Amino acid sequence: MRPPARSNRAYRNVARIVRPLLKAMTTPDWHGTEHFPAGRGFIVASNHMTNIDPLTFAHFLWDNGVAPKILAKSSLFGVPVVGPVLRATGQIPVYRNTSAAGESLKAAVDAIDGGDVVAVFPEGTLTRDPDLWPMVGKTGVARLALTTRAPVVPVAQWGPQRLLGRYAKLLKPIPRKRITIVAGPPVVLDDLYDRPLDAVTLREATERVMDAITALLEGVRGEQAPAVRFDMRKPDERAGGTGAPRPEQP
Repeated sequence: MRPPARSNRAYRNVARIVRPLLKAMTTPDWHGTEHFPAGRGFIVASNHMTNIDPLTFAHFLWDNGVAPKILAKSSLFGVPVVGPVLRATGQIPVYRNTSAAGESLKAAVDAIDGGDVVAVFPEGTLTRDPDLWPMVGKTGVARLALTTRAPVVPVAQWGPQRLLGRYAKLLKPIPRKRITIVAGPPVVLDDLYDRPLDAVTLREATERVMDAITALLEGVRGEQAPAVRFDMRKPDERAGGTGAPRPEQP
């Protein structure tokens, strides 16, 4: 296949290695790419269940003509091999709770303004929900969306957790795992564009994005998500009041 037009040489070289490995271990079940806006930069936002789903997410996007710039925690950029690959392919480090936090937003805004697609995991880390439903999102995706006014395409993944469990170290490549990824229509946020960019507005936009992702995942799983989203800042009654996750679903 022809690589995405906005990919650089390093990105293409990495894809030549990673794509065959993923194809050997997974069976793609992909839907909804008709919702990708054409001819402009945009945001794609996905749920986050396991450390392998950034790769399955990127595989979905790459094979559908998108070379994503993924917002990844800054500590990964210091990991041998991984860090140089992230830098060479143009991924964007996220500096949480530091004076450099604004640099992440600026880099993402510049990427979108330049026509790139920025991929985000709004939860900011692996979900702590006992049954792998999306948890409360952080407001970074809202700030980016309302600053750029770029479309936000919600995405739900289900299946990567069978390839690599939420806290597992070893892959389970045999038999091949079906990876279902569904993109939905852009989240409606335009009524928020002219409101003050305060905590209330950011939280409302974030909830709309998380609602859209959760609704897509409900369709994939054929189940209903919990009425109250898991919040890492509060004890979770569904986990016995401790906030500790139960073993994840297969």
